[in-house]
Amino acid sequence: MRTRLFTAAAVLSGVVLAASGCSAATIAETPAVTVTADLVSPLSALTVLDDAKDYSGLVQAALPSSGILAPEEAPVQSLPVTVVSHDLAGDVPVTVSSTDRVISMDISGSIAATVAGLGMLDSLVARDISTTFDEAADLPVITSNAHTVNSEAILALRPDLVLTDGSIGPIDVVLQLRDAGIPVVFVDTDPSIEGIAELARQTAAALGVAAAGDALAAELSATIEAKIAEIADIVPSGDRLRMMFLYLRGTSGIYYLFGQESGSDVLIDALGGVDVAAEIGLEGMRPMTDEAMVAANPDLILVMTGGLDSVGGVSGLLEARPAVALTEAGKNQRFVEMDDGEILSFGPRTVTVLDALARAIYAPTSGS
Repeated sequence: MRTRLFTAAAVLSGVVLAASGCSAATIAETPAVTVTADLVSPLSALTVLDDAKDYSGLVQAALPSSGILAPEEAPVQSLPVTVVSHDLAGDVPVTVSSTDRVISMDISGSIAATVAGLGMLDSLVARDISTTFDEAADLPVITSNAHTVNSEAILALRPDLVLTDGSIGPIDVVLQLRDAGIPVVFVDTDPSIEGIAELARQTAAALGVAAAGDALAAELSATIEAKIAEIADIVPSGDRLRMMFLYLRGTSGIYYLFGQESGSDVLIDALGGVDVAAEIGLEGMRPMTDEAMVAANPDLILVMTGGLDSVGGVSGLLEARPAVALTEAGKNQRFVEMDDGEILSFGPRTVTVLDALARAIYAPTSGS
């Protein structure tokens, strides 16, 4: 089943708990440090915290570059090709005759990253707002902040293939493109290691480069599994960190907890943490309540950089939502942030994302 990341938030209080010492006059934000991924330097060389809970302050996990590693030469294509589109109405055969002008769109930017990872970046003629890697920066954006598109804007670009997972809509617009004669292929973007490999295979098949998809799938699976094993070796013994992913959009008053099947659970598990949202039975994306936040009581909260900025930083969040200040993470201002377009983008950058987050969580003193 296709997982639609952020759909609840894109189409978007319980009892207020008073936390002493949470007034604007008393909350002082600890300056952030930045920790950058380094796939050359092993995690084992880091000075890891003896107790992962023994740290206070905001840490930014950064990638050395937002670029996508790709083959120097584009793979040899075999077109036309007929593939199975995992449409909302079921599996539908779609014939692709050309990939000169491709539009990929999903709410996490994973499809475009996969296209680039296959060496097919030159085929893309537009990007969604979640596609933030360097090589795509000059492409026109076809989605708004609400992750919506209109058929006229896409038709004006004359695409000969649209790749999507159904998370960008409205769905009626996507179906209009298909009715206009444009091949529309629905692919799966399940946020998991297996899902990353399957996305590579499905995307490559639609582009007529199936062999390249098999190779990319194998490479990504192997490197991600190796990175997860490397992270496990540096996780301090004793109680694992209790982690939670909090989705913030202060300008819209949106505070969401991400639980099972949201993608954050896979990320937290790979990082050796305890997913406290899943622990309290939270599934998918749900509005944050004070009761749920206090019950979960995370040691560390993962956030998107843009989301945290939208609420005025850590101090702004603690002032706006006192329940967060009651948690261990809130008391210690123990937050790890990463760029919005990177942290939950499952694809070619996942291994680098995991490396950066692991350094920020377990060796924050290695930052600047």
